[in-house]
Amino acid sequence: MDTASLAVTARAADGTRLVLSEAAGGGLGAPGPVTRTAGGAHWSYPDKGLTVTVSAADGRLRVRMRAERDQKVSWPVTGTDRAASDLQLPRGEGLDIPVRDAFWNSGPGGLAGSTVDVGADLALPLWGFSTGSAGGGPHGTGSAPGGPRHGVSYLTPTDLGTSLAFTSAGGALRATAAHDFSGGEGTSDYEVSFALTDGDPVAPAADYRAYLADRGQLGSLARKIARNPANGKLLGAFHAYVWGEARTAAGVARLRKLGVDRMWLGYDAGPDPMDAAAVRAAKQAGYLVGPYDSFANGQDPKTADSPTSAWPGTVYPDFCVRKADGSAESGFGGRGCYLSSQAFEQAEPSRHYLADRTRAMTANGADSYFLDVDATGEVFRDHAPEHTMTKAGDRANRLARMRRLARGFVLGSESAQPWANGVLAFDHGSATPTADGLWALERDKGTWGGYYPQDAPKNFFQPVALPAALATAMYDPKYRVPLYETALHGSLVNVERWELSYDKLPAQKTTRALLAMLSNTPLNFVLDGPSLTRNGKELAALQQYFAPLHRAAGTERMTSFRWLTGDRSVQRTVFGDGVLTVTANFGGTAYHGLPGGCVDARLRGDAHPRRLCPAQVNTPAP
Repeated sequence: MDTASLAVTARAADGTRLVLSEAAGGGLGAPGPVTRTAGGAHWSYPDKGLTVTVSAADGRLRVRMRAERDQKVSWPVTGTDRAASDLQLPRGEGLDIPVRDAFWNSGPGGLAGSTVDVGADLALPLWGFSTGSAGGGPHGTGSAPGGPRHGVSYLTPTDLGTSLAFTSAGGALRATAAHDFSGGEGTSDYEVSFALTDGDPVAPAADYRAYLADRGQLGSLARKIARNPANGKLLGAFHAYVWGEARTAAGVARLRKLGVDRMWLGYDAGPDPMDAAAVRAAKQAGYLVGPYDSFANGQDPKTADSPTSAWPGTVYPDFCVRKADGSAESGFGGRGCYLSSQAFEQAEPSRHYLADRTRAMTANGADSYFLDVDATGEVFRDHAPEHTMTKAGDRANRLARMRRLARGFVLGSESAQPWANGVLAFDHGSATPTADGLWALERDKGTWGGYYPQDAPKNFFQPVALPAALATAMYDPKYRVPLYETALHGSLVNVERWELSYDKLPAQKTTRALLAMLSNTPLNFVLDGPSLTRNGKELAALQQYFAPLHRAAGTERMTSFRWLTGDRSVQRTVFGDGVLTVTANFGGTAYHGLPGGCVDARLRGDAHPRRLCPAQVNTPAP
């Protein structure tokens, strides 16, 4: 590490020299003297009021910075090594992007020229680069036939205040991190850990899993099941939001008669929830049932557009998050305001707003709970003198209330940021690599559909054809890698976003089914009476294939991901110590007898693989 500039280089065991970071952007001023310590060294940049401490531990170079005054530092500057070949990015489940890929270096890819908030926009606080072309090593891509393959993992545990900007230089992607040091925001410390890897596309996520485990921050689904056996119903279950007949006891009976033995059934917070008889039928069928709720939005109870936004007394507007100028932080879509988790935590011991809400929402006997927003990366600083909080304080409050909920319910949230992996049992969102174009498409109600009719809203049920660039950015399998599952499989159950049900995107159905089986993660659906008739047999066939695989491996870690062909069309995963091996062929030609568009799964002890060809599974009649 060059103390004058914070440029970092490394030498691999075979002698290969790697550039891990160029000099920090904008300059740092002259460094002070270096003081050696038992585990490393520290020095300062007096002009910046910045202190740097460097140490080596657990195979990582750990760099910590502390700022005496508010400022921004752009570092590390990564991807500049001339041998860099691929960028690993945890957008949703994860991407491995060849750095010279024309799509991602241009406008349609939407990456070059963009900046993401590491704590809010990425599913994991990391990224990585690899060098050399992909081969087929023993536990990942390993060494390429043409020469050594290397990689570097960048972990940023201090993700609050940290961003990652992407540029295209000479037709190749680079990524530069930046940290906003702010005393008021509680982000005066910044940490980056570097680790050399074997260039495996999921190596940064494996590094992060080890990092979490070393610090006791890796949750365990098996332990969650032991504490609350109802969590065990997630194993083998698909997920569905239900409407109309599907949220009645008769609808549940139809689903069970189709042969579906495990499901998570959710329903919205509207005026017609699942009643006690429907919940009882679902539980008797072996299903989980839970309401959608949100503790994040407050509106005037007289005009609130959702029951979840109406609170007793003067919670609205007294609990609104306040900006520095005293104005309220506008709620989602400009409706009402975001409510302060600090205000709720201060009031809860005496007023029980959250406990009373939960009790009312589950009076029908529901045994699961879906709490929107709480585990996502969107957190707030609250300037209200009555309930001041930092973003880190907001996270802590959310964790506290989710921990309380998890004692009695199978708890899920919109997405599961890693800091919440210990309390959540499932999420609806971290599996989806959302691209910017998705939000514009969803706002086009003519194409996407709106919140009507009430018993089958078109935004759930109306099929959509994704524009080509958006389909490539989200679902092209040659770019997809299971970073999230490598880090957190066996900790919680990861599902795609609620508005992207399996039938919402007809052109991506086969690809999404193969990705789900490869990652050992459930598909999500939206169901009403007509869709049960139209698609029920297809759902049942897919769930019956998935269930034994997930029951066996849902609590195991993902131990391997490999590309088996040079074009990345055939991919393989392994879970546990060979508990489950899955091979998916996304291509158009057979691979060693596995047809294109099909997946083979082999549980330990299976004499023959179990095959699924999603396009051939009970294709519904027009």
